[in-house]
Amino acid sequence: MPKKNHSGDGTAAPIDTWWWLSHKGTTTSFLCISLFALLIRSAVSMFPYSGAGTPPKFGDFEAQRHWMEITTNLPAIDWYRNGTHNDLTYWGLDYPPLTAYQSYIHGLLLRFFNPDSVSLFSSRGHESYIGKLLMRWTVLSSDALIFFPAALFFVLVYHRNRAKSQVAWHIAIILLNPCLILIDHGHFQYNCISLGLTVGAIAAVLCGSEVLTCVFFTLALSHKQMSAYFAPAFFSHLLGKCLRRKNPILSLLKLGIAVIATFVIVWWPYLHSVDDFLMVLSRLAPFERGIYEDYVANFWCTTSILIKWKKLFTTPSLKFMSLAATVLASLPSMVHQIFSPSNEGFLYGLLNSSMAFYLFSFQVHEKSILMPFLAATLLALKIPDHFNHLTYYALFSMFPLLCRDNLLLPYLTLHLLFTLIYHSQLPKTKASSFSFTNFPGYVFLLRTHFVISLVLHVVYLTIQPPQKYPFLFDALIMILCFSYFVMFAIYTNYTQWNFSSHFRSADKEKKQI
Repeated sequence: MPKKNHSGDGTAAPIDTWWWLSHKGTTTSFLCISLFALLIRSAVSMFPYSGAGTPPKFGDFEAQRHWMEITTNLPAIDWYRNGTHNDLTYWGLDYPPLTAYQSYIHGLLLRFFNPDSVSLFSSRGHESYIGKLLMRWTVLSSDALIFFPAALFFVLVYHRNRAKSQVAWHIAIILLNPCLILIDHGHFQYNCISLGLTVGAIAAVLCGSEVLTCVFFTLALSHKQMSAYFAPAFFSHLLGKCLRRKNPILSLLKLGIAVIATFVIVWWPYLHSVDDFLMVLSRLAPFERGIYEDYVANFWCTTSILIKWKKLFTTPSLKFMSLAATVLASLPSMVHQIFSPSNEGFLYGLLNSSMAFYLFSFQVHEKSILMPFLAATLLALKIPDHFNHLTYYALFSMFPLLCRDNLLLPYLTLHLLFTLIYHSQLPKTKASSFSFTNFPGYVFLLRTHFVISLVLHVVYLTIQPPQKYPFLFDALIMILCFSYFVMFAIYTNYTQWNFSSHFRSADKEKKQI
């Protein structure tokens, strides 16, 4: 029978709907939810992927397969170099070396079971059943081997003194992240690796292992450069803690050595000459593509409706402007952690810095919402209402992309699954003196946003846009999501500065004597 909890004042708390799973302990809960999460991922992987059956360049699925083709047939020094055997205009490798190594390992698997799927040149556009099955399996195994253990690490260190039912709820929220599942197992990417390494680094911070933090986060950066979205939070938090030590220089030096050593090991094939190193770096920063491409819900793309940034400013000017805007948006969160580092403040810092990058940095994609959404997922117990709204708009911001991939049914199903899990047991949070929900105007605005979004869902699926404005509905979705993301960022920055004070005494590290 489900148990009833009792609050401190003697009143009955809501029925514990997770008791049947959580009473066996955190590890058992995690294993059970993990099996269900893998089942959901497997079900989503049965649907189409990016670029399925659309030659000549197909999509992200073909890009990942092509990188396996290149890495298993060419020496490492040629993986990023344009040549007769590696045409960089055809899905040239544009992620750091750890992604290349991952592609090599997965490519060996494909070559063992299905050599035709990674044969040089002749495998372009390969879409055999066994090839697709193996490709899907590589993502599933990456999730199970990297993201899931990292999530368990985080749960064990973050939930040391919390009700088991809340822990089970949070595990489900993390492992059944609808955005990550749709992009990795539907659209097709390997974000689970870089995000898993990032979660491992976050857990290492929470348990006080700063060297391990540096190793994990350097690996995350060496897998996907978008992990830099979290860099301001890691940097400011670790700097703030080191400055409070008896020997801050020694502490910083130790962390610096860990970062450099990890970087050198991963990047070693490209450190033998400056030209080779710069060759790889040039592939990681595609400034020639412009400050934005598709209709992504960030500042530059949304305001381009009124201000034609690409026509008014040169690329170097836009690079400087986006850098300045990103730094300024990240600065309040960084200053907070430098002067008052705390574990809870660090988690808010991750959310605020990643959202700043999403809103203001150069060359943001729809899929980049995975970064701030991951940070919000880790804080789901602290900001449940806002997290619920963010989930809705994060999914909605990717709606046009997922429709192009024919992933409408997984989109709707995962949305429903999240809603069921979220409302199965809402976490009790302490009332704060400030919340947007305290203002009737905000509640009205939120409800209006929601109604408009429902209408846009229907309109996007049933009505053809005017020929003069073929991306009208995409633009409306972008504007709606951007406006919510801005309100969310304002709230979380305010929260970090004003409501983490009661954690400081517990998390603040004392100076060594």
